[in-house]
Amino acid sequence: MEKNLLLNPVNNIYGNILLPGSKSISNRVLLISALSTGITKIENLLDSDDTKYMLHALKILGVKCILTSNNTKCNIIGLAKPFQKKNYLSLFLGNAGTALRPLLSILSLSSNNVLLTGEKRMKERPVGDLVESLRQGGAIIKYNEKKYHPPLLVQGGFKGGMIQIDGSKSSQFLTSLLIATPLAKLNSTIIVKNKMVSKPYIDITLDILKKFGISVTNNKYKEFYINGNQNYQSPGKFVIEGDASSASYFLAAAAIKGGTVTVSGIGSNSIQGDIYFAEVLKQMGAKIKIKKNSISCTRKELYGIDLDLNHIPDAAMTVAILALFAKGKTTIRNIENWKIKESNRIEAMANELRKIGSEVIEGKDFISINPPKHFYSSTINTYNDHRIAMCFSLICLSGKPVTILNPDCVSKTFPEYFKKFSSICH
Repeated sequence: MEKNLLLNPVNNIYGNILLPGSKSISNRVLLISALSTGITKIENLLDSDDTKYMLHALKILGVKCILTSNNTKCNIIGLAKPFQKKNYLSLFLGNAGTALRPLLSILSLSSNNVLLTGEKRMKERPVGDLVESLRQGGAIIKYNEKKYHPPLLVQGGFKGGMIQIDGSKSSQFLTSLLIATPLAKLNSTIIVKNKMVSKPYIDITLDILKKFGISVTNNKYKEFYINGNQNYQSPGKFVIEGDASSASYFLAAAAIKGGTVTVSGIGSNSIQGDIYFAEVLKQMGAKIKIKKNSISCTRKELYGIDLDLNHIPDAAMTVAILALFAKGKTTIRNIENWKIKESNRIEAMANELRKIGSEVIEGKDFISINPPKHFYSSTINTYNDHRIAMCFSLICLSGKPVTILNPDCVSKTFPEYFKKFSSICH
């Protein structure tokens, strides 16, 4: 593993980027395909650590997955039912929340004896709200180490019914319930307590469920009604769109130092909320063109903003880097859920932004950033968080070099990131 990566100053940015598949869509489609009737031919699958953990888990659970074309195409022969493993089984899922959380609900549907575990950071990420919701529907789940955190022993019992979930922590908890409840014995009503965070990720889930033949009634993200005893039906072919979160780094690079950069694989028809990042760029002053399957960004003078970015928490991190190159202060609000991501991102971003010379104020659910008077050469601690590594690569556009510690952490979602970034640096 490469211990550090020096990125020297870059004079200009321009070029075209074909985006890898969306992580959020990839892991949802892999799991739902495994539960479906029929064979699903998945194209533009993301080849990354998170998808590898999901694929490994599915294979251990008895699903036949045939990978081709550099792991970006996958044929999955669906089981047409939930998983059932009565003999004890341990699934190691790294730090892949998009694997552990939906698997937790699915494995709760039938008699199982499966331990879900992961690396140190995964064991620090609370999952108690989801466990409590599943227990309301009859699930038998035990904490093996620390209460409210993985590892979790899942033993079945979930029948659905009336379920409450706190929507203010993570949209992945509700996504997990939405994927499992159609297969439950009872009809379910999911009541969302508190304000729902990251709503666009729920929209992704609902869109995929519909494509696999599942009906869900959404009452303003406050209540969801799901009939039980439904069956997932493979659509046959599923093409995964490009990752909108990953697109943010290349578009931001153009806004800072371009030139024009065009990203392909997402566009006006995207189902991902992070497509809104292009609108944020426009509000900050960049020139944006959106087509059906591409987005282009060209540099113009950037200005600070004050926005609630709860709906795009991952791309909001890229906005924090753009703030360094903008005129005036930028404040990013309603991002408390940054704290339970791959790292405590409010604290981590504030620490590293200060190294570069920025004045930063961090709060419970916001971060305010003043652009530095002078940029400093810095060594960035990535906290084993892929998005911090990718965000701070953009500091080489400041005229100062930047050293990224543990750059290989980008393999979680985008192993080829630094190679792709280099291709637009001139």
